[in-house]
Amino acid sequence: MASRTSGTAETEAKFTSGLPAVEPPINRRPAASQATDKDNVLNTEKLPVDEAVEVDADLEDENDPEISQIPAEVRRVVSLHDDTTLPTLTFRYFLLSIIFVVPGAFLTSMNSFRTTYAPYSVFFVQIASNYVGLWLARVLPTRQVRIPLINRTFSLNPGPWSIKEHVLVTITAASGATGNLATTPIALSDLYFNRRINPAAAIFFMWSIDATGYAFAAIARQVLLYEPAYPWFQALCQTALFETQSKQNRNPTPTARKQIRVFWWVLLGVTLWQFLPEYAFTMLNSMAFLCWVAPHNPIANFIGSGLGGMGFLNLSFDWANISNYNAGVVLFMSFVLSCWVLLPAAKWGGLGGYPYCLMTNRACTADGSEYPVTDLVTPQNTFNQTAYEENGPIHLGVHYLWSIFFDYASYFSAYSWIAFFGASQIRTGYRKFRARRNNPGHGINHQCTFYYLPSYTDRLNVLMRSYKEVPLWWYVALFAAAFVATMSIVGLDEMYIPWWTYLVALGTGAAVVVPLGWLYAISNFQLPIGTFNELLYGTMVQNLGSNRSPVGASVYGSIAGDAWYRAQYMLQDQKIGHYMHVPQRAVFFSQVFGITMGVPINYAAMRWIIDSKRDYLTGVVDDPANIWTGQDLTSSLTMGVQYVLIGPTRLFQEQQFKPLPYAFLVGAACPAVIYLLHRLFPRAKFHLWNTTIFFSGGSIFYGNVSTGYFSRFVGGFVVMYWAYRYRYQLWAKYNFILAAAFDAGFNLNMLLIFLIFGSAKVIGMPNWWGNDAASVEKCYALDDD
Repeated sequence: MASRTSGTAETEAKFTSGLPAVEPPINRRPAASQATDKDNVLNTEKLPVDEAVEVDADLEDENDPEISQIPAEVRRVVSLHDDTTLPTLTFRYFLLSIIFVVPGAFLTSMNSFRTTYAPYSVFFVQIASNYVGLWLARVLPTRQVRIPLINRTFSLNPGPWSIKEHVLVTITAASGATGNLATTPIALSDLYFNRRINPAAAIFFMWSIDATGYAFAAIARQVLLYEPAYPWFQALCQTALFETQSKQNRNPTPTARKQIRVFWWVLLGVTLWQFLPEYAFTMLNSMAFLCWVAPHNPIANFIGSGLGGMGFLNLSFDWANISNYNAGVVLFMSFVLSCWVLLPAAKWGGLGGYPYCLMTNRACTADGSEYPVTDLVTPQNTFNQTAYEENGPIHLGVHYLWSIFFDYASYFSAYSWIAFFGASQIRTGYRKFRARRNNPGHGINHQCTFYYLPSYTDRLNVLMRSYKEVPLWWYVALFAAAFVATMSIVGLDEMYIPWWTYLVALGTGAAVVVPLGWLYAISNFQLPIGTFNELLYGTMVQNLGSNRSPVGASVYGSIAGDAWYRAQYMLQDQKIGHYMHVPQRAVFFSQVFGITMGVPINYAAMRWIIDSKRDYLTGVVDDPANIWTGQDLTSSLTMGVQYVLIGPTRLFQEQQFKPLPYAFLVGAACPAVIYLLHRLFPRAKFHLWNTTIFFSGGSIFYGNVSTGYFSRFVGGFVVMYWAYRYRYQLWAKYNFILAAAFDAGFNLNMLLIFLIFGSAKVIGMPNWWGNDAASVEKCYALDDD
């Protein structure tokens, strides 16, 4: 989905990391409005979004302690009143959850094996489910249905479509219609080591790592969720749309009806259009103009190609390549550095000293041939020293090396950025927490039985006192179920890692929930942490005599990574429930129900992809459109070989890898430099140049696909700058609607292509001028490396 769909969660985090460079649009006035009241911080003029969102903050006294504790941008969006009689977990909720989770989970798992994709958008679910819910409220009968074996009944149609039902359907889809990090090690085991993990063990493991992350949300819930000072901008953005839809549902306007028509017509148009770049006219996927001018010139081909080159002035008309058009200037600049500066320097300037494998993330030998990495593992899952001596040290392409360097730098940069730019907020938040702890009320919402927890007295928390809080033992039970399942699977040696490393993964995952959750709560930036987890795992097992399979690093990374990613997802969606006054226990149920429904679908989709695209994914056959490259799988395999088989100690002693540890120093030092510049020149706004986002963008591997990034920048400039600044009314009316329609059309098209051309018998598109078998871009002299 938009905020969480994953090829892997790490890649997704890198793409979305451009968002925090500026405040989300709902929290900003256009430039003209900003200029009029920049010196009046108490100005109560409504933000432009108020024209679309029902706001009742103006009816309240801003000096009321219940109101004043809520940030201004929150109370301009969130309703400060609640109707406790609205239905929640109804028949319509369950029906719509199934309708939106099943295809979403399938498509998202399918996307994780693609090089580019458009996410299964949470905004699509939010918009489409509202329309379908309104329709169901009109057509479903009102009769009561008795539940077998228990003396309970429910109504098929309990009345008008409820905003709380709507929120719960969206949260369920956000939990279940997503990818799962465990598909990576399960796929690696099958594709590269010919071992199919027991399906039951695989599904339980996939569910358990999700459930562990959800249980870990309890660690940060007390501090980050109920504290009104932390806005959680993604949650606030969705809340603004929920409030808009709720108002339109109660009082339909001609504008609302027009938005509905636009949504469905655009969805239909995009669905039909995507048959061209995805299947029939693949040239539209990457328009390499330099290749058209000089199709047999190697230099022009490398500069212009977006499928194995620099992607200079390359345009794409495939929504999969341009969907993240709001990624921001900082992320685009990191692309420019990687593709338009460092790539030519490595290609023709000798940067890195290793001339081979520049555009691949596979491990290579000294002469540039593919390294037989599977030969380094013995049948007993130990390191094959003989094979290593025969093949020589592992070499990586320079492009892949600097992506690892930037990945390391981004991890330390995040903590350094928090220390320099977030210290004052952390101290303020901690002092408020201590003050509430020293004057305890009755717990978070005056219901918690733990006397030492602080109470919150702002209006939003007061409203939530009408509902029963989720008891701590629910989280403990969820964690216990996941722990027993995972320990059993690991103990039976199904998942390649020693049992004690699972405990370390839980510890490291729990340790980052609060600091990284705080960073996301105030900035909307989700830090990708997978590479560091795998480095840590390699450090732990490099001297062991067993459990040295490269798959183990990916297993460990999925456990420790999901402990953070899923905790963040749960907290974010619970914040939406908090803003929309949805009962806490209903939100908790909807999240657990979502992953329980989605995980088996994730596994089924993964199995279909492995069985039908195996040769593309392993590199035996080249995909001419560079779509089914399994790029993330290849990266995971290469990292597993580096960290587990060779080991960090030996690896960093090799000449090619010696610069990598300096990335930690660079990542820690750069925020200090930016902070110093910000203090010296405060008007220059150096604080907007977030080094963590920049390094995270630089860590993206562009070797297979560099097309679309220039198109994203152009699209982002038009939509997020020009339209927002000069056509704001039009932007506010249609931005979310069009984005959801485009994402929905793309995903519907993918599903149709699968059903029509690939579910039973694979039907390929005949080659023609727009689908050239030799090169869809007309780059006939492009080097293979």
